[in-house]
Amino acid sequence: MTAIPQGRRSRRAALVSALCALVAVTGAGLAGCSEKDPDAGTNGVGKLPADRIQARTRTAADSADAVHLSGNVVSNGRTYRLDMRLKSDGGSGSVTSQGVTFGLLRVGKKLYLKANAEFWSHADGDGKDGGGKDGGGGTDTGAADKLDGKYVKVPQGDPAYQRFSGFTDKNVLLDGLLTLHGTLATDGHHEQSGVRTIRITGGKGTGGTLDVSLEGTPYPVRLVRAGDAGTLTFSEWGKDFSLAEPDKSDTVDYGKQLPTS
Repeated sequence: MTAIPQGRRSRRAALVSALCALVAVTGAGLAGCSEKDPDAGTNGVGKLPADRIQARTRTAADSADAVHLSGNVVSNGRTYRLDMRLKSDGGSGSVTSQGVTFGLLRVGKKLYLKANAEFWSHADGDGKDGGGKDGGGGTDTGAADKLDGKYVKVPQGDPAYQRFSGFTDKNVLLDGLLTLHGTLATDGHHEQSGVRTIRITGGKGTGGTLDVSLEGTPYPVRLVRAGDAGTLTFSEWGKDFSLAEPDKSDTVDYGKQLPTS
């Protein structure tokens, strides 16, 4: 089969559209005019080459004030379940890893971690700044109970700050996720959660796939990461949400360094 150049395909599509419009007026029949245009009523990005679709969706994502991100991310052999709402000055939500769930809240540069006593009882206290061991390799029971359900402020110099703040940073997180590897190509029209999408792939799918909305702004809708490294969905683009520091009565300042877990 001989491939038809892009320019000729576009001219042919335009000619067919004109003929079908004429058919509609005259009432005549013409083969091919009954075919439904998958891009009819869309934002038009489905007709673009894959690299331009990717550029459009990245611009849309960067320009959005907020987003709700949920799904799984595999990093260094560990699976993280994310459910985060993000915007430019922070984010909030939950992270689950190895069966343990903890909340994250960042307002500006202030990062808080919220977990139950069981989480903290398995953390390794260093005996300083309010921590300590009870001889069992974890934070003592009394300290764990005090941290239970509280927003624990994460010091900026603590290793946990760098590890967890990225989960609350819209730009950092999206820059790392919305990258497909290998040669880009389109992979047809699809539907995700009731939204019509155009799918682009990297390396014929081995470098990841990204579904982009054909409705309204071409936001990312669903991402399958390369190498089975997780699947994420994106929703509520541009929908603002409340982001404020917790009450002092609900906050614990652990000190210079958190116990490690």
